[in-house]
Amino acid sequence: MAPLLTARDFDKPLIYALPRGGVPVALPIAQALHAPLDLLLVRKLGVPWQPELGFGAIAEGLEEALLNQDIIAHTGLTDEMMAPVLAAEKQELTRRAALYLKGRTRLDPKGRIVILVDDGLATGFTARAALQALRQRGAARLVLAVPVAAPEAIAALKDAADEIIAVKSDDFGGGIGASYADFHQISDAEMLEMLASNP
Repeated sequence: MAPLLTARDFDKPLIYALPRGGVPVALPIAQALHAPLDLLLVRKLGVPWQPELGFGAIAEGLEEALLNQDIIAHTGLTDEMMAPVLAAEKQELTRRAALYLKGRTRLDPKGRIVILVDDGLATGFTARAALQALRQRGAARLVLAVPVAAPEAIAALKDAADEIIAVKSDDFGGGIGASYADFHQISDAEMLEMLASNP
């Protein structure tokens, strides 16, 4: 991923990673580009009986949740069903902010080239929430960089990012994890260790 981005000669970019999976991808990119790294906290809102299916996403800095009306209509979700999921994910976002961001200097994306990094795009909905949050904060140019992405996710995000860079575009028959030799769930301890290497 890093060689693709270093070849582009971006002018003093800022790197934002979507934790947790985006952090190990973003660290070598930040090092290769000699660019500062920050986090953009996002949480998928999962359908209660099928948590892997997202009906929306929340992002640090966004006042409202971004909702996928197609999924909501298809699953028959009501406000009463969505409310506890939203409350739980807001609480988790607050917990992660307190843990991951403690003592870190936050970057200001206003007027800057921003490279947003994640480990992959399946639907792209959490990435959309993150891009929208960065756009609201005044980023001049948004580049979304991922190792793997579903073609439909890339197409769906064309209006949210100025540029999308993916090493591999796949239909994800086996999920994003199928593209990785190691796709274990990163623990809080591992996250803190990685962040300590790039204060």
